[in-house]
Amino acid sequence: MIHKADKLLWRVAEAAGLMPVWVDAHGRERGVAPDTLRAVLETLGFPCRSDAQCMESLERLQQAGEATADAGLLIVQVGRPFILRREVSLHYQIQMEDGTRIMGTARDLGSGRVGLPPVNKPGYHRFSMGRIECTVAAVPEQAPAVGQLLRRMPAGQAPSRSDMQAKGWVLGTQVYGLQRTGTVMQQAGSRVPAGWEAGGDYSLLGQLAAAAGRHGAAGLAISPVHAMFTADPDRYSPYAPSSRLFLNAMYADPVAVLGVEITGLLEQGGSGSLVDAAGCLDWPVIHSTRLAQLERLYQAFDTWATPADREDLHSFEQKGGDALGDHARYEALHAHFALTLGAGHGWQDWPAEFQDPASLAVRHFAESHESSVRFHIFLQWLAARSMALAQAEARKHMSIGLIADMAVGTDPRGSHAWSRQRQLMTGVSVGAPPDIFQPAGQNWGLTAFSPWALRRHGHAGFLETVRAVLAHAGGMRVDHVIGLGRLWLVPQGADAAHGVYLSYPQDELMDLLALEAWRHQALVVGENLGTVPQGFNADMERRGFLGMSVLWFEREDAEPKPFRQAGQWLACSMAMAGTHDLPTIRGWWAGRDIAWRLRHGEYSEEQAEAQRSQRELDKAALWSALQEGGHAAGGQDVPVEAPVTEIVGFLAATPAVLLNLSLEDLTGQEEQVNLPGTVPADMTSAHPNWRRTLASALEDIFQESGAQEILSALRTAGRCLPDQGSGT
Repeated sequence: MIHKADKLLWRVAEAAGLMPVWVDAHGRERGVAPDTLRAVLETLGFPCRSDAQCMESLERLQQAGEATADAGLLIVQVGRPFILRREVSLHYQIQMEDGTRIMGTARDLGSGRVGLPPVNKPGYHRFSMGRIECTVAAVPEQAPAVGQLLRRMPAGQAPSRSDMQAKGWVLGTQVYGLQRTGTVMQQAGSRVPAGWEAGGDYSLLGQLAAAAGRHGAAGLAISPVHAMFTADPDRYSPYAPSSRLFLNAMYADPVAVLGVEITGLLEQGGSGSLVDAAGCLDWPVIHSTRLAQLERLYQAFDTWATPADREDLHSFEQKGGDALGDHARYEALHAHFALTLGAGHGWQDWPAEFQDPASLAVRHFAESHESSVRFHIFLQWLAARSMALAQAEARKHMSIGLIADMAVGTDPRGSHAWSRQRQLMTGVSVGAPPDIFQPAGQNWGLTAFSPWALRRHGHAGFLETVRAVLAHAGGMRVDHVIGLGRLWLVPQGADAAHGVYLSYPQDELMDLLALEAWRHQALVVGENLGTVPQGFNADMERRGFLGMSVLWFEREDAEPKPFRQAGQWLACSMAMAGTHDLPTIRGWWAGRDIAWRLRHGEYSEEQAEAQRSQRELDKAALWSALQEGGHAAGGQDVPVEAPVTEIVGFLAATPAVLLNLSLEDLTGQEEQVNLPGTVPADMTSAHPNWRRTLASALEDIFQESGAQEILSALRTAGRCLPDQGSGT
């Protein structure tokens, strides 16, 4: 706990939104060290190295805490009256988003406040009254109901009881894991340039979505496709992007966008093997091959582009505005300085005059390197058009289509952090405190929005990020959705356990997310795993957001912690066996995660043996739950092979409105996508995070016997909606 001498520091910390005391995953109260509070306050711009600094910071915080409509955004609930400060004139006008105008006179409530009648339509409307001019964000009570989305009902139409009870399933996949093999390659012929056979792309997403939709899937949940570092192919974790405002250009499919005629321009060539000896993706080879081909394509743009191509690219650039321009300039600068600083550097390493996106030096660089800057605009154009085609193909066969993933933050060295310096935090990293899953805590090496800057800028950064994710998707998964309420910040140089929670304007961010979901008619799923604050899940459910119910964590509190029966699971959730950070069904059954942690040095042989013994008990408990629920035959011993179909049937029987079936489980993979935790010094023994390819050919996935059994279990459980096909 904090010493009495640090009471002033505590006051400043609480005023800044920090939580000097918090409750861990075991229900124990924990205190934050004064040095941690001082370090984080310093990075937030509120130094507290002395009592005088504490008093000055406290005064600044109190002044900044006056919440008014002056930030340019006023959030109100649809159908509810709201209150503002008194102005000289009580006459107001609202320019509705649909062009209509509402004029009236506010009601004087006394005490310097006035009351205004409800705004009855969701949207962003312009409000003016006296000196107050702002945008009114009128938020609906809830995001679109899942039953409404599954039935493809238009916005505003009230779903019936049967609609509300509808349940579906979605397929989950890692974009990079898809590859063109077998029949796909034969059919494509020369349409597939060297370098696009493995590593995935947006066209393959569309093809997979179409196939899954024909088998009753309502959506295709994908790994993040945020923009990465074009000059650094070694940074390929989709959850550590350069920018969440743009797309991973290496997933673009130029042939799908521009037609088969341009295949020859992509020059087949000696790219080398796209996978390593273990069959995992060799990102540097794939990246360099594709990038060289795209550069050749761009250089010949003036000779092959049609007038429609040129006009579309110009329109895309105009619509992208300063944000797109900043990203393209960052990419060009990063590639330029990589020649001397190395590809792993960040914008903080550039000469000072280039660290400000609006500087004269940056402008002169862009003018003298115009072709390089425009190349990156071209890449984003190809990526956006490819992603749009994928979503269009998905929507032909699915009610929701693509469900995009929004990472919790970005690499502090990247484009987003450079172009939005006033809105993002520096000197701290986002992570998670010690919990049951990761006893040492986690430091993700990411930066995130400052809550003070969010409010000061009318939440513009949050809104543009959400809109970018939903631009070509029918839904979104919010990674570490708890971050809408609080984030665990780790000071630079500290270990993950020595961090502190920073509070965020949870109600405001959730309200705006609900409004964006309503505007896009999109699904919202939040990854609400880990140390969840009290009341957080209820706030999500009230707004119509789905949480995540993960099989491995659905256990009763009483010892020996049996698995919770299917009927006891939450309805307002997406049920699943695991996540990208957890073992697959077959991998969990075989203890592959334990073997990998032993290999990484996280477990001693003795600890690993204890984990194996516990896993045997857990398998017996799960098998018992399957039998009790009628999902496995009674009187049988725990099987040697993983009962994948029985487990999927168990998940399908839960009340959860959606079931997420991973492609790894559908195809019977043992190895998991990502293994968070300790990275061994010997990288040859490291788990190949984010590099595994799908063992099955894309066109064969749904024809294999194991997949057929799983699909049958989904149909039996009523997960495949009639209007999405019977799987034939």
